[in-house]
Amino acid sequence: MSATVEFARMNGLGNKILVVDMRGRSDKVTPAAAVALNADPQTEFDQIMAIHDPKAEGTDAFIDILNSDGSKAQACGNGTRCVVQALAAETGRKVFTFQTVAGILNAVEHEDGTISVDMGRPVFDWDRIPLAEEFHDTSRIELQIGPIDKPVLHSPSAMSMGNPHAIFWVDRDVMSYDLARFGPLLENHPMFPERANITLAQVTSPTSVTTRTWERGAGLTLACGSAACSAAVSAARTGRTGRKVTINVASAKPPATLSIEWRERDDHVIMTGPAEWEWSGRVDPSTGLWSREGTTREAEAQ
Repeated sequence: MSATVEFARMNGLGNKILVVDMRGRSDKVTPAAAVALNADPQTEFDQIMAIHDPKAEGTDAFIDILNSDGSKAQACGNGTRCVVQALAAETGRKVFTFQTVAGILNAVEHEDGTISVDMGRPVFDWDRIPLAEEFHDTSRIELQIGPIDKPVLHSPSAMSMGNPHAIFWVDRDVMSYDLARFGPLLENHPMFPERANITLAQVTSPTSVTTRTWERGAGLTLACGSAACSAAVSAARTGRTGRKVTINVASAKPPATLSIEWRERDDHVIMTGPAEWEWSGRVDPSTGLWSREGTTREAEAQ
């Protein structure tokens, strides 16, 4: 078995993704390799999408997802679009079915290059999100940060979109909040036993929402697909918008949008947006040693 495999540096709305081809192998990308790759500015990432041979009949691949701190992620919508683009370019196919630890994802690449991913049904049950306390209505849970009589953020909508999310609704520019300060505190709040993705969301019209996200296991991110889905669902669930919205991702560079539909007939969430290939190389999935265009760089675990 070769020590190295092919990988591609890609992005979805700036969400930094490494797509690693692990097909035909029995090993996995190790947490140490993930940490090492993230420590190098050239391979710094938000998620690794490791493509493995299918485990379930009727699927095209099993996708193992790692955060930049080496922890496992259950879902990554922007990363899934990157996988679709990579496999579509390789095979000429347009329709794919993937298995993840969060379930089955169906995806299709459209003629205009955008990619739709069926992210499945959102989960609202407090013990399945999960939350540490029981809430009959998770569209508004008791949680705040800042002074008791004048909290900076409060009463988020909580849900799972394959991973835990808390959506804090705000009434001013999402970029005006110190999310780098509040994000780690909220991600690791005792309310979230498996930690959580923290999103600030502002409704800007009956059909549009602006978001910014602190991503579990990755920190401040330029974009987060599952967070965009969660914000769209929570907006409709709380009567702020209808079930089809445009998510303006404020931190994306340049600012960009995702189209999200919380489909009424089956409650599935359909996310549509772009993906972008940047460059390719080879990587040792055990150590994080990588090469690009004949230049070798060693990323040592910190």
